[in-house]
This record gives sequence, structure tokens and C-alpha cells, in this order.
Amino acid sequence: MAGVTDTVFRRFIRNLGGCGLIMTEFTSADGVLRKKDQKAKRYLHFYEDEHPISAQLFGSDPGVMAEAARMVEGLGFDLVDLNLGCPAKKVVKCNGGSGLLRDLPAIGKIFEAVRAAVTIPFTVKFRAGWSDEEIVCVELARMAESCGLAAVALHARTREMGYSGNARWEWIAAVKDAVKIPVIGNGDIRSPEDACAMVTQTGCDAVMIGRTAPSNPWIFRQIQQYCAAITSVAVPTLPLPETSAGRKLYDQPSEADRYQMIRTYFQMLIEEELPDAVGKMKQFASWFTHGVPGGAGLRKAIYESKSAVEILGRVEEFFEARLYGAHAAACETAVANS
Repeated sequence: MAGVTDTVFRRFIRNLGGCGLIMTEFTSADGVLRKKDQKAKRYLHFYEDEHPISAQLFGSDPGVMAEAARMVEGLGFDLVDLNLGCPAKKVVKCNGGSGLLRDLPAIGKIFEAVRAAVTIPFTVKFRAGWSDEEIVCVELARMAESCGLAAVALHARTREMGYSGNARWEWIAAVKDAVKIPVIGNGDIRSPEDACAMVTQTGCDAVMIGRTAPSNPWIFRQIQQYCAAITSVAVPTLPLPETSAGRKLYDQPSEADRYQMIRTYFQMLIEEELPDAVGKMKQFASWFTHGVPGGAGLRKAIYESKSAVEILGRVEEFFEARLYGAHAAACETAVANS
């Protein structure tokens, strides 16, 4: 989630409710140790209302990883996480992310070095393997457990799959059967029904949301609501998407809710004075306005804007015209019919 889960987005998600643990953007351990690496410093910046929060690191040198983990602990993070999942070529070619999946002994050395360096919980996120012919998820999870890691998270795809195809949830089930530490499932959770289905099918202890979050930032709260609803049913049958009245068992945000959501996030970006606030607004506009009637016109107006304040103004003009214009029209109709 590089370029997405900065401090603004994390606090934004936290405020919407339902998310138990948030993580930083994945950050280079080498960058953490370089005193002049401003990007790494920005990635690891967080506020008190973000707890519990985990710092997500990547790297291939055990000593560097251990020292970066010590710095993370000193900054006040609640957990430190090793990323073995990123499939990006520029990361993989440096043996970062999923690039290490072909070298389990090297991963073992990193596990041991980081575990010895910090007292906070240490976790790892990884893919099932490099390819279908090189599946290592069960062996890797067992190694993590033996090295004292607190939990493992599996994105149920291989590195070669990237983000294509369907996540193979049976790999999550295999990891859950192999270890006693908590197992977090990740991959193809696009709705509350998907989250509950993953837990039911794999037995995993928690679910991790990635790409769905920016397109539906309410997903965490919706999962919480859905789980509470189905556990109140004597004999729940999954999926159970609707009540007897035909209404969803979780919030369905209105257009006014979406307007408030976009405006809140954009205002937070402006207040944080991020150097790339305009770029982030344009990046998130495609996610946040998906499915909004007339959204293409709003996106065009946003892309053509030159400043963060101008973008926020375009958003306010668009939604106020839709929401209050529709309200005024309804009032006129009511008067005409009276």
C-alpha cells in the first residue's frame, strides 16, 4: 500500500471505525537508517490516535533490519512487521519484499536478528511462494513460529501472480493448520461477506484489507457490523447478506455520506501540509468517486485543478449542487402539488 497508507489515510480510516490494527506504508530498512532519508521519516510519522499501529519494513540484511526495528520500537510503534509480499520489480531485484521467498535461510536469519533486537511483537506478511512450483507458505510460517514471531499474515497469491487471478484461500487454511500462532488472511476481500467467508473457510484469526480500503473506506466498519449481525443469529448461514426485511446487515453509505467522506479526507490532507497533497487528491478521486452519478465530470474537474484548495472547492460545488439542488427541486414539487 505504498503511496496510500500515510498518516492521513490511517487516521481517516481509524475515525470511520472498525479497524483493529493499522500499518504504515512499507518502508525501506536501509532508508530508516539513513539520517537524510526524508521519505522514510515521513512514512514512519504517526500520531497518538493511530494506536495500535505497526511499522512495516522491508530489506534483506539481518543487521540492518534489526537496527531499523530497534529504531521503530524507539519511535513508539506497537508492532514491527516484515514485508515479504511486495511483488514490485524494483523491490524484488534488491531481495526485498517477495524477492526473499526463494531464500528461506536468509529469511530465517532476519527473523532471528529482529526478534533478538526488539521486545515489541514482531510479525511477517508473505505470499504463498514465488510461483505455483515454489510454494513455501507452510514452511515459512512454521519457521516464523519457531523464531518467536507473534503472528503471520498470508496474501494467498504467488509473486508471479502479482494481483491477478483469484487468491487461493486454501493456502491460508494450510498455514492455519500448521501453526499455533495467529494467522491473518489476505486476498480478495471486497465485502463483509467475503471477510466472513474467508474466516469460515480457512479458520484464520483475522483478515487484512489492502486495495479495497481506498475504494471503500467503510469496509472495516461494515465487516464489524456484519459479524455482529450474523453472530446474533442462532444458526447463521453464510453468506447471509440481508435481513428478512431485505436490507443489508451493514451500513450502505448515502451520497451525502460519500460527500462528507471525500471532503473530510481532502481537508485532512490540506491540514497535514503534505508535499504531495494535490497528487494524492487526484489519485484518490478515482477511488472515492467510483459509482457516483456524474463522477466522471467531477474527476475531470479535479484533474484539471492546480491546487489542493481548488480541488476541495470543486468537490464542494459538485456535491452541494447535487444534494441541495435535488432538495430544492423536491421542495418545489411539493409546493406545486399542494
